[in-house]
Amino acid sequence: MLVGFNDAPFADYVETTRAMGEESGAFQDLRLAYAEHEGEPLRSLDLLTRLHNEEFPDAPQNFHNADFLWPVITYLGTYLHRAGLSFDYVNLFHLEKDRLREKLQSQDVLTVAITTTLYVSAQPIIEIVEFIRRYNKKVRIVIGGPYVANQAQMVSGPDLEALLDYLGGDIYVIGREGEKTLARLIEALRDGTDLSGVPNLAYRKGDTFALTLPEVESNPLEENMVDYQLFPPGEIAEFVTTRTAKSCPFSCAFCGFPQRAGKYTYLDLEHVEKELDALSRLPHVSTVTFIDDTFNVPKVRFREILRLMIDKGYGFRWNSFYRSDHGDTETIGLMREAGCEGVFLGIESGSDAMLKRMNKTARRKDYLTALKAFNDVGISAYASLIVGFPGETEETVEETISLIEEGRPDFYRAQLWYADPVTPIWQQREKYGIQGEAFNWTHGTMDSATACDLINDMFTSVQNSVWLPQFGFEQWSVFYLQRRGMPLSQVKKFLRHFNTAVADQMTHPGRRHIEAEILGHLRESARFDVIAHS
Repeated sequence: MLVGFNDAPFADYVETTRAMGEESGAFQDLRLAYAEHEGEPLRSLDLLTRLHNEEFPDAPQNFHNADFLWPVITYLGTYLHRAGLSFDYVNLFHLEKDRLREKLQSQDVLTVAITTTLYVSAQPIIEIVEFIRRYNKKVRIVIGGPYVANQAQMVSGPDLEALLDYLGGDIYVIGREGEKTLARLIEALRDGTDLSGVPNLAYRKGDTFALTLPEVESNPLEENMVDYQLFPPGEIAEFVTTRTAKSCPFSCAFCGFPQRAGKYTYLDLEHVEKELDALSRLPHVSTVTFIDDTFNVPKVRFREILRLMIDKGYGFRWNSFYRSDHGDTETIGLMREAGCEGVFLGIESGSDAMLKRMNKTARRKDYLTALKAFNDVGISAYASLIVGFPGETEETVEETISLIEEGRPDFYRAQLWYADPVTPIWQQREKYGIQGEAFNWTHGTMDSATACDLINDMFTSVQNSVWLPQFGFEQWSVFYLQRRGMPLSQVKKFLRHFNTAVADQMTHPGRRHIEAEILGHLRESARFDVIAHS
């Protein structure tokens, strides 16, 4: 039994983060993502749902950021099936608890595997574990994925054992890739053989945990493409997420993804065509999100993919990551012709000096050129920014603000630099005077509190782009709302009013309600005729 995503109660997450201190970097980063309304913190889509349903009580909706079949379900399910193993799944735990309870009570479930792809805290995992124990005390609980693998990389010995015990699982897949390990584990449990022979595991053994030998695992994409026919047609609706590459070929100094994900590999054109053909045969798909970190690298392959899309006329719209120094205006024109409606730009900074420190290959002129081209052809751009990286000053932040004002992406967001021991910059911590870690740090030119203040100033001052809320809203949500009948202009209008509500409450810390005038604007922008899912 595979369990996909759990959007744990947001109010609980707010209180847990608040306990770190309202001046902490973690809480300041979170505070820009919610507005207090009727006694509880609501994210943007939570508030949109509530206001829309008050206006249309006879046709209630639940707008959320995970309204698709979770890709880890389709990928792992296909892998297990090809290994000769049966599987079932619950896609969204928080919305399908009754379904999971019924399966746990009525089916002969040997193992439940909990994935941890997007989790930044333990609470969503613990909630699932406790629920499973409540309704089936015999089933073996396996936990794996990025959260577990990352923790196992950062801590060891008694600290790792304490964490695994706290999470509450029986067995943990702690390797970088875990598909093969999971299949071998299930076979061992089925056959009653010793788990010590399965690599990349940590499992309960009495009052402690046993760790098996590490082994490099590699699961080539071309050998493990999703078989969408394994899933009922009704389960795969309008929105699909796919990938044509693993890892990233670049080494940005703030990012630990390449170190965690391994060597960069990508599908050739023949296999990309096979995947796109499979998606085109699904009856309801209208929107495809490519989650490759560098979809337009290599440039030659990307242009071949674009021409393939144009020639075959697949009909779905798509969005992806895009590296601005690996494209040009002609390529961007092809993207539009091929059905692209949005790009995620990891701009990070508007300062060339900062971009050089970050080991970014793009420069300010590359971003401005790309943003103009995207605006000219009507592709929506989202600019992702980092504030506080070593070397940052108030002047470099001003350069970033001026880039956003000049380049005019539809959306932007700035996040506090996260001091991560796995990232390349950590190896230079003495050079930059880095003290502390995570969201609480100081270095030679700035501290996390100052960076938070600068982010808050950016949040309230930028005029030519719309701040994209974090937590429960991503760029993908813009296209999701458009498919549901909300025009792009109205999405922007709603988010502007939502951000105004957040800013008003931050200016008045004791305020636990949305002011009447702001709430009126929000109600107005939450009115639209919903298009039902196919």
